Amino acid sequence: MSYRKLGRTSSQRKAMLRDLTTDLIINERIVTTETRAKEIRSTTEKMITLGKRGDLHARRQAARFVRNETADVREENDEIVVETALQKLFNDIAPRYAERQGGYTRILKTEPRRGDNAPMVVIELV
Repeated sequence: MSYRKLGRTSSQRKAMLRDLTTDLIINERIVTTETRAKEIRSTTEKMITLGKRGDLHARRQAARFVRNETADVREENDEIVVETALQKLFNDIAPRYAERQGGYTRILKTEPRRGDNAPMVVIELV
C-alpha cells in the first residue's frame, strides 16, 4: 500500500485530504501533523501540476478534488470580485511554478503538539 491510513475510513481520509489540500491552496501555509503533511504534499503537487496544464480537462479534474471555497474577496473598479480556491490555483499559483518541475511544497518541522506530543510541521508552497 502506498499511502497512510491516518486512523480513518477511506471516505473520512479522502475528505480530510481534500480539506487540507484546499486550505493549503488558499492560505499557502498551514500547520498540521507530520504524517498528514506528507500525505497532502502529493495531492497538492498533483493539483499544481494540473493547474500548470491549464486546459479544460485539467480544470475539471482539479475541480473534482479541490473544495469550492472562497479564497479571496476584493474590490476592483467598483466591482466585488470573489475568487475561489480553484481560480486561485489556476490563475495565481500555477503560473508561479511554470518553470519548476515539481517540488512545489516545503515541510518545516516545529515543536511537538502540547496535548499528545504529536510531531507538528509547517507545510507551505515554495
